[in-house]
Amino acid sequence: MKNIVDWFFDTARKRSRFAIRSKFLLLLLMGLPLLSSCYSSTAIKGIPVKEVLQATRGEDTDMVPTEKRRADNSLLSGVTANEVFIETDGIAEYRLGPLDVIEIQSHVGDKTTTTAVTINSLGKISYSFMDDLEVAGLTTTEMDKMLTEKLSGYVRNPRIDILVKEFNSKNAMIVGELSNLRASAFGKAASGRINLQGKTTLMDLVALSGGYTINADIKTVRLNRAGQTYLINLYDIIEKGDESQNVIIDTGDVINVPELPAYGERVYVMGEVNKPGIYSLKDARDLLAAIALADSLTSLAKEKNTLIVRGYEPGKEPLVMMADLNAILRKADMAQNIKLKDGDLVYVPRMLIGDINDWIKNTIPLLNFLFYPSDFETRYFKNRHLYFDN
Repeated sequence: MKNIVDWFFDTARKRSRFAIRSKFLLLLLMGLPLLSSCYSSTAIKGIPVKEVLQATRGEDTDMVPTEKRRADNSLLSGVTANEVFIETDGIAEYRLGPLDVIEIQSHVGDKTTTTAVTINSLGKISYSFMDDLEVAGLTTTEMDKMLTEKLSGYVRNPRIDILVKEFNSKNAMIVGELSNLRASAFGKAASGRINLQGKTTLMDLVALSGGYTINADIKTVRLNRAGQTYLINLYDIIEKGDESQNVIIDTGDVINVPELPAYGERVYVMGEVNKPGIYSLKDARDLLAAIALADSLTSLAKEKNTLIVRGYEPGKEPLVMMADLNAILRKADMAQNIKLKDGDLVYVPRMLIGDINDWIKNTIPLLNFLFYPSDFETRYFKNRHLYFDN
């Protein structure tokens, strides 16, 4: 097995990414039945579909997290202050920070003296007779008031104005399907760092990036803030005018506008079916429909131990359910016909699997390839021995 895969990747490097993925997927599909044959004939220790349905009966599992996400986003859109700005009497003012460049205008009679000052890395400035004035976190109004009070000890009735000339201290990162990024990246992945100049909404940030492309999946935009991820539906903001979802951006935020998946919402059907592959979720709403799209089972299928893998992420344990296709097809037990979700993997084994954890461990290369193809290529080419040397 190792020699075959080594040979494949040595030759495939010279070919297109599509060819690599297509041929490797075929190789994995050919090898999957061999994985199950490595184990004993005891029953799979997956979670029976009936137990999953019983636990969620009467509960709209899609609606609950959606409403919670919307409530969380609504809190983020209603803030009146963060590290970038603060509202005073309904007016949002920028908070000064290190490396910002400010312009101080001093008026004496009809004469105006203009001085450009850069806030140092400690958030301080020196001006006129004063050194090391702490200005980080202040607005221009607050700084104006502070300087006027301090200058009054040296100058009678000082009059000054303060403007921000360069906004360098606060920024957010935006990645993905944005027009400006795609235009400058020539088809490659790119990211843009945008300096924030005050109160900025998510839609403001998208506009500053040139708007989203026709390939953008605007219903699943992700905002990462301090290690927490928020899912935002731009469609609700644009088409429904739901400003409660138009969150206020803070410094350090990372926004990802993902690309529409090639198959839209989809499910994967693998193992002992006549036509394994990727199918649209709208055509494979449940287990029976997915099997029908895959042209039914082969003669070697162990239909009583069909697996549904849901919610796979690298390093995390997915939900693995077990369904009895035999009960559906021959006993009309529709309680086994579980409703599928986007990204579900349906696997019909050839042999009964002794330990589901071992099965998942040996199937990780396929799961990584299906759900995280770009990460998989990097991980495999750099650490290929980890998959086959043990």
